[in-house]
Amino acid sequence: MHADYKTRLTALTDKLTDAVLEEADPENWAGGNKRTDQLTKEERGDRYWDKKNAAASLTLLIKVHSLIGMQTRGGTAKDSPGQDDEAFELGQQVSKAERAAAAIIERIQKGQK
Repeated sequence: MHADYKTRLTALTDKLTDAVLEEADPENWAGGNKRTDQLTKEERGDRYWDKKNAAASLTLLIKVHSLIGMQTRGGTAKDSPGQDDEAFELGQQVSKAERAAAAIIERIQKGQK
């Protein structure tokens, strides 16, 4: 990977992190700090969309981090005999992190109802 790509991906990571922090904040969701039983039908729908959008942004951020991590390792499988095992291990770690992030989003969504 060219150094320029890594720099651009790192800058993208910073922007995505800002977006995730903004979108995942319940105070920024439709309906503000209203209780869920006080929300209109439109506010409930918009709020649901806000949560899904935050979850999608978080997933994208995780994937960009994963891409940077894979490219940072560098080399090829021929250069490093254990690299396939390392890639598998990294894939498992990414999957575990994605499941944990999804669980957090799920808890946030349930807590707002």
